[in-house]
Amino acid sequence: MKNRIHELRKARQISQEQLAKLCGVSRQTINAIENDKYDPSLELAFKLANKLDVSVDELFIYKKGR
Repeated sequence: MKNRIHELRKARQISQEQLAKLCGVSRQTINAIENDKYDPSLELAFKLANKLDVSVDELFIYKKGR
């Protein structure tokens, strides 16, 4: 599953560390999600979308076949 976290985070001038604190996770977790190495839980996906002021559908792009 692809995501737009990095793009949206940068546009809002939020660091990985800041976003991690807002969502209650580590900076490494944010990094892993941004680099498609980890799919967040549904709860975390909603937290990320909320903190970046977008819907979950706008944040994550589902690719068939994966």
